[in-house]
Amino acid sequence: MYFPNLRTLDASVAFHAGRRPDHPAVLCEGRTVTYGELHRRSNRLGHALRAAGASERARVAYLGKESEHYYEVLFACAKTGTILVPINWRLTVGEVDHILRDSRTEVLFVEEEFRALAEKAIAALADRVQVVVVDRDGDAGAGILGWAAGHPDTDLDRTAHEDDPVAQLYTSGTTGLPKGVVLAHRSFFAVRDALASEGLSWIDWREGDVSLIGIPGFHVGGLWWATQGFNAGVTNVALRMFISGEAVRQIRQLGITTACVVPSMLQMVLSEPDAADEDFASLRKVVYGGSPISERLLEQAVERIGCDFAQIYGLTETGNTAVCLPPHEHVVGGPRMQAAGRPYPGFEVKIVDRDGNRLRGRAVGEVCLRTPAHMIEYWGLPEATASTLVDGWIMTGDAGYLDEEGYLFVCDRIKDAIIVAGENVYPAEIENALAKHEAVLESAVIGVPDERWGEAVRAFVVLRPGTTATPRELMMSLKGRIADFKIPTGYEFIDTLPRNPSGKILRRELRDRFWQGQQRKVN
Repeated sequence: MYFPNLRTLDASVAFHAGRRPDHPAVLCEGRTVTYGELHRRSNRLGHALRAAGASERARVAYLGKESEHYYEVLFACAKTGTILVPINWRLTVGEVDHILRDSRTEVLFVEEEFRALAEKAIAALADRVQVVVVDRDGDAGAGILGWAAGHPDTDLDRTAHEDDPVAQLYTSGTTGLPKGVVLAHRSFFAVRDALASEGLSWIDWREGDVSLIGIPGFHVGGLWWATQGFNAGVTNVALRMFISGEAVRQIRQLGITTACVVPSMLQMVLSEPDAADEDFASLRKVVYGGSPISERLLEQAVERIGCDFAQIYGLTETGNTAVCLPPHEHVVGGPRMQAAGRPYPGFEVKIVDRDGNRLRGRAVGEVCLRTPAHMIEYWGLPEATASTLVDGWIMTGDAGYLDEEGYLFVCDRIKDAIIVAGENVYPAEIENALAKHEAVLESAVIGVPDERWGEAVRAFVVLRPGTTATPRELMMSLKGRIADFKIPTGYEFIDTLPRNPSGKILRRELRDRFWQGQQRKVN
């Protein structure tokens, strides 16, 4: 299903509310919100945001797990011109504080479960951040619904433009401080339009589809996937958080037809001891990203599920996916199973050397992506924006090459990011946290292959003379400083870190022995 007249998120929910108001838009924990209800609730929230003083371009943050309320806030922001700032609920107080300060958030929606975390994070900001508690049970007398209850559900007198900013997602950087990636409405429509222009069904939607949002909404992959379902007017299933047994149950009971996950989620679902092959009978397509799929996992998935698979590759800065490995290339033992894919129609990929010169003939260099979905900017960071968005091209920091037919192969990571189950983890942030331990002189953090999570975090530590520390002590010292998924699972104590003549740490030397025999140096 493709509705070319829809160009903005506010238009999408209004259109489908008029087209079929009683059709389920969001299912979560047994609750159903129809398109008509989603439209009216987001209208009411929009009026409440205005009454609270949130003007156009004001930042509205959301700290909580998946629920229908997250999407109600998303569409309220789209309708009022405010900008949604989703926050990873697994972050620490300091990390949440940075996002709220940097974004200059004015209204924070927070689930009761994370209220204490939020209150600590905004302790110094309480004079300018209004906190709204999110209820999960739909009680109109309390929480988010109660906050908006006294306001009308009529349409707001504003029409968004496709270039208007609508979301600001935070992605870590090599400095360790997350940067706010500002995305416009167009970021959530460009891939849809590109595929429709050539009649391609790499990622498609059908009338009766029921879509599983497997990736959290604070990730660009989860937010992007959810908006694709809303733009098509299908039913979207929001899991509070991804638990493999619950995912299997939802697929079976709700007849889920399409899903977006990271490969580790697919691995966990297929490894569920009580999962039978018939539990997956309704699935017709699985879209995955965050890391490539192993041939062993693909073979298992094809045998047990038998549906189409599509791999997507991109960054938050590219508005999520810019490259896709289409279903027909997912052949066990096929020549392109190691590829990230090829760009969508109208999208471009080029490989450049350190001087920015284009490379050809399978030469390895930095991957650059040109996409109409690219970010507007890094919020408040013009120099970082200019170095990443160059003449319309996003410099990815990944190393790769193009084959003769334009398929992209990602070989290594120029930037130092580690991807753990689809989560970006940056060494500088962890190294800064390790440095706070009195016994640590210096450290270097790398990613190593991990069959379940894609990559695992490993730390090489140089201790101060005359001191001692154990891996457990280091691990415990990081608790509360950085999110749990960033904490290294392996530690090695060494005398010195390998460096080049200019003093830069040679992470490749630390990584090489772990990646021997691997065709790519990212997983």
